[in-house]
Amino acid sequence: MLHAPVAPVGKDLAAAFKTRLGLWMFLAYGIFYAVFVAINLLRPLWMERDVFRGLNLATVYGFGLIVVAFLQALVYDFFCRRRERQLGDTTKGRN
Repeated sequence: MLHAPVAPVGKDLAAAFKTRLGLWMFLAYGIFYAVFVAINLLRPLWMERDVFRGLNLATVYGFGLIVVAFLQALVYDFFCRRRERQLGDTTKGRN
């Protein structure tokens, strides 16, 4: 049984944009995560402090990491789709 793409796949003209955007978003998230690690390493007692409705900093920051990752995924998808439309959908269906 052969497995082939459902639709023909061509050169992705938006690849450079997607790479650049992805790297910047990775850098931003990496800094956000590095601060979380630094707090745990340098000031671990700060993580026990209540910061929001009885939740400690560790819980709030942890959920923040998850929410930021999800939002970044949505933003990345939005900008990449927009860029592909700007290029006239030439990134899809060509060999």
